[in-house]
Amino acid sequence: MKQRIITGVIAAVLFIGITLYGSWPFSLLILLLTGIGMFELLRMKRMELSFVGGIGFLLAVLIALPQDWMSSLEPFTKTDAIILAVLLLLVVTVVQKNNTDYNHISFVLFSAIYVGFGFFYLLETRILEGGVQLLFLILFMIWATDSGAYFVGKSIGKRKLWPVISPNKTIEGAVGGIFFSLVVGLISYFTHFVDMSLSNILLISIIVGIFGQIGDLAESAFKRIYDVKDSGTLLPGHGGILDRLDSALFVFPLLHVLHLIG
Repeated sequence: MKQRIITGVIAAVLFIGITLYGSWPFSLLILLLTGIGMFELLRMKRMELSFVGGIGFLLAVLIALPQDWMSSLEPFTKTDAIILAVLLLLVVTVVQKNNTDYNHISFVLFSAIYVGFGFFYLLETRILEGGVQLLFLILFMIWATDSGAYFVGKSIGKRKLWPVISPNKTIEGAVGGIFFSLVVGLISYFTHFVDMSLSNILLISIIVGIFGQIGDLAESAFKRIYDVKDSGTLLPGHGGILDRLDSALFVFPLLHVLHLIG
């Protein structure tokens, strides 16, 4: 627990400081996290040192690039990059004489899109007008959901939520997580932390409370499939980058796609 607290405090100070500063240091931080997150997924599949894994790694980082950085590559777009990666991976299957199959290709492409766009939309949130407050609000909701689900589940949780994937999560805990997310949303509204209507904040709170937990379960499913306890060991006491940001990688793209932010 001591190690967990120390790691959490150091990581929080660094992340908050760089996020508040913004500009290119924040963009570089996001790209670094993208690379680490993609590496963690590739390592689960034991593909981190493969040529195919390298293609996926580069694709994830390219997808996560800020829009203003991508403009320097025009007319090349992220869609072009995805199509080119698909074609290149198909070429690899021929050259390697079926040692690389569709299972490997699917995993690499899915992982690159999941991690790349997850971090890209986190970055896109930061550069919005009032983006710092909005970014932290959503992160506070995610952390409140996680904490609420844990403490409510430990206190009164009896009915298992999804024992095959995560045996310790309960339905009572899940409801508690949504409630805590709503509390954070209400506090932010009455303290004018963000310039947003009450209905929009409450809607975002509910979506974060529900889908933040689904994002966590999705990453747990990855770990179950590939029989690993944590996605990585970068953060002592916490696991890897994906262990800490799995909910964020689900929530931020969803909120942008639903046009609730952005």
